[in-house]
Amino acid sequence: MASISQTKATLRIIGDDLLPEDITDSLGGFPTSCQAKGQEIIAKSGKVRVATTGLWRLTATDQLPGDLDAQVSEILDQLTDNLDAWQELSDNYRIDLYCGVFLGGSMEGLRLSAGSLLKLGERNILLDMDIYGPD
Repeated sequence: MASISQTKATLRIIGDDLLPEDITDSLGGFPTSCQAKGQEIIAKSGKVRVATTGLWRLTATDQLPGDLDAQVSEILDQLTDNLDAWQELSDNYRIDLYCGVFLGGSMEGLRLSAGSLLKLGERNILLDMDIYGPD
C-alpha cells in the first residue's frame, strides 16, 4: 500500500462563548490563530467579516509524504498532558483534529498509530478528515 502523498492537521477548539486567552491558559500553549465571537477578522484580500463563533487553532507543519502521527505529536507535545484540563474543555467546547488528506494516486493508504489514537481519545478530540483525490 502506497503512503498518503500529503497531510495537513489543525487542532480546533470551537464555541460561542470561547475566549482564546482562556484556552491558551488551560492548555499551556499558544494558538496559530484564534478569534472570539463577534471579533472583526480581516482577510488577506482586505475584506472584513465578523466571527460567528469563537475559535482556537493550532496547526501542524504540513507533511510530504503524509504523516498524521507526526502531526498529532507536533501539536499535542506543545500542550498540557493534564487530562482534567482537556475534559473541562471538551465539556464546554467542540474539539477536533481537522485533517486534510491529499492523495497523489488512486490507491494510497492511511495509518494512524494506536499511540496517536489513544492520545486523541484521552483528550476527547474528534478526528475529522477531508480526503482529496488526485487532480
